[in-house]
Amino acid sequence: MARRVPTYELYGESSGQKPDFWLHCETIPSRSSLHHWEIRPHRHDGFFQILYIDGGAGEAMFSGVWHPIEAQSVVTVPPGLDHGFRFSKDIDGFVITVLSSHLKAIPGDRSRLGAWMASPHLTKLDVNDEDARHVATCLRRLGQEFSQQRAGRNDLLESYLTASLLLTARLSSAGPEDKAAADENERRMELLHGLIQQHFKSHQPAAFYAKALGVSPTHLNRIVRATTGYGAHELIARKLLDEAKRELVFTFGSVQEIAYRLGFSDPAYFSRFFLKQTGQTPRSWRQAERAKLGG
Repeated sequence: MARRVPTYELYGESSGQKPDFWLHCETIPSRSSLHHWEIRPHRHDGFFQILYIDGGAGEAMFSGVWHPIEAQSVVTVPPGLDHGFRFSKDIDGFVITVLSSHLKAIPGDRSRLGAWMASPHLTKLDVNDEDARHVATCLRRLGQEFSQQRAGRNDLLESYLTASLLLTARLSSAGPEDKAAADENERRMELLHGLIQQHFKSHQPAAFYAKALGVSPTHLNRIVRATTGYGAHELIARKLLDEAKRELVFTFGSVQEIAYRLGFSDPAYFSRFFLKQTGQTPRSWRQAERAKLGG
């Protein structure tokens, strides 16, 4: 009979309860040394993991197949995948565990990043490559920032995480001929995200962004849906919702103050918008999320 593969939030700890973190970071030796440098096969439901190998070596197991890992590399593990590790005693680096819902893209969605994150990857960091050096710097800084309670901590953690994932995906997926090449739709999506970041508080409709990009609203909607699985209007609403959630969790402003900061002239309309998107009022969502994140 096949042995059951256990499911953990953090290796060796019981799961099944709501997680009390959106991101956790620890050194690889701190946990692997407790288990004789071997992390037995297991999985994480709802969590994405990144291992930065700064020194030492080892092996990574994905779905029963072992692969060598070496220093100056990044290992990414999607949620739900059976995996394990064996490390040398001189291993050095970090393991970062992230709640999937807090990632820039959801593993397995239609975006390029989401598709890449749906599979495990071993990515060697070439010290002569500027992007690779930046990935290493971001992951080291993430580890340092996590260990300290300083102002702006969550925003910096998210920034380091997003930069390192995007660059690692680029390095991992790059062909030797031109790793920076992107198709026209991807270029337009990048421009669209920039425009939404600039104008989301003014609640501009999808037609405004289509005109700015020089395409019809129908064509923009087709591009967005093919890339993300959402319509253009939904993408804009998700940006507004993400910012509302950030404000509710990480600021002390009232729901009314947050509504005005996000461009809502009527706080009641903001509450209806939030309720429609999440099934909860802003106040009840804030209380539940802060309790989940440990206050």
